[in-house]
Amino acid sequence: MPSAGRFVGAVCFMFITWYASEVFKTGMPEGTNFGNFSAYNAAIGAVLGWVMLGLRAHGSKSTSLSAGLTAAVAILFWVLLIHSLIEMVKLSLRKSYDGPVEALIGMVQLMIKYFVMLATPEILIPLIVGGLLTGMVSGWAQRRYM
Repeated sequence: MPSAGRFVGAVCFMFITWYASEVFKTGMPEGTNFGNFSAYNAAIGAVLGWVMLGLRAHGSKSTSLSAGLTAAVAILFWVLLIHSLIEMVKLSLRKSYDGPVEALIGMVQLMIKYFVMLATPEILIPLIVGGLLTGMVSGWAQRRYM
């Protein structure tokens, strides 16, 4: 069921995830082809902002804060998982892995590698602060327009 909290969560996390993706690109080697990297991540942020934050950000202020932070961490996890899965499939098609278990282990290693590359204050601080603020704004919108 659409609500103001869901809409605000989706829109805010879409912009936060897009911004973090753009900042991530600046730290990568020049000439790296990203394609629609930021747009895909923004879509993941919008979906999780709608689903996760919209359901939980209607209680007290502390509930809204924790819901926003949880959604931000979930977005980070799903972005890492999806991009690692895509890279693992590409490597699998090149016969880089001996079997499916090795491919799954390789995917987890890719997630860790991408997280280490991503774990900079320029990316994590906007995600955390943006998640907290989005939780507050989404909770306010849900209580105000319910």
